Amino acid sequence: MKIIIKAKPGSKEDKIEKIDESNYIVYVKALPVDGKANAAIVKLLADYFDISQSLVEIISGHMARVKVVEINN
Repeated sequence: MKIIIKAKPGSKEDKIEKIDESNYIVYVKALPVDGKANAAIVKLLADYFDISQSLVEIISGHMARVKVVEINN
């Protein structure tokens, strides 16, 4: 399934807010430097959906706050 996330890097805590079935806000402590925020987002989404990190892929928006993510479960 594809979901749209709005990334909030540099947050106080790592958490996910579900807006509706396909829209989420993902807060991560990591800063958007050297892909660290994207890696943290993938890890957090994998934990949230209880799947392996290899099943979470950022399809578009690698350098943007709004990202399209493919969840393969």
